[in-house]
Amino acid sequence: YSMFRSINLALQVMMALPMAFIGSVVALVVTGQTLTIAAMVGFISLAGIASRNGILLLNHYLHLVKYEGEDWSQAMIVRAGVERLAPVLMTALTSGIGLVPLVIAGGEPGKEILYPVATVILGGLISSTMLDFFVHPALFWLMGLRAAERVVNSSDSEQRLLDGSSSPSSVDANAADVATAR
Repeated sequence: YSMFRSINLALQVMMALPMAFIGSVVALVVTGQTLTIAAMVGFISLAGIASRNGILLLNHYLHLVKYEGEDWSQAMIVRAGVERLAPVLMTALTSGIGLVPLVIAGGEPGKEILYPVATVILGGLISSTMLDFFVHPALFWLMGLRAAERVVNSSDSEQRLLDGSSSPSSVDANAADVATAR
């Protein structure tokens, strides 16, 4: 919520979690594992990765409209997805490649904790990466356009978060601008 100042957009970011958890649960079932503390740690790590990907995609929608003059259209949503695809895939692939040896060597002594963590994260990375680029754009198109328009059109000092100018000097400059405008 603090990033976008919109409950609607925050809920859309949180929609990444069930998409990631679907793959994790399937991976646990396929490998015959149970839900352990180690698996829960994997779920927490996966939640961070999936949320980050959702935030980056929504933020890119806002960036394209606000700074690059795009209209709120399906073409803009497709463009944002294409532009964010490579970074998201690189994150998923590098993480996945690092986790594959831990999943393969799951039966080895000493891997009792790492095996469930790696299984959960790897399964979730696969499902969230695939579903993120189909479900998020559709949800945004159906339910997020009005909220995103409000965020882009807002002239509040809270908009600094989107602009990336949250330093104290920019806050003072914004306050001075508001004071001179009155």
